[in-house]
Amino acid sequence: MEVKDFIKNFANQFDDTEISEFKPETEFRELDEWSSLIGLAILNMIEKKYAVKLSFSDMRQAKTIDDLYHIVAAK
Repeated sequence: MEVKDFIKNFANQFDDTEISEFKPETEFRELDEWSSLIGLAILNMIEKKYAVKLSFSDMRQAKTIDDLYHIVAAK
């Protein structure tokens, strides 16, 4: 798993946010389009694409996309 692929999959969960907004250092909760439903979609994407089941606690620990990537990679 590479971070650029993870970012692409992460970005695909958003409809209206430009792909250029998604970088490893992006604090995803600060994005205008962020919502709890997108959070659930991201958890679902991670489980389906990476066979990793994250908890809400895992998700809360991450501030940036890179943080989330490292949590997934560690599991």
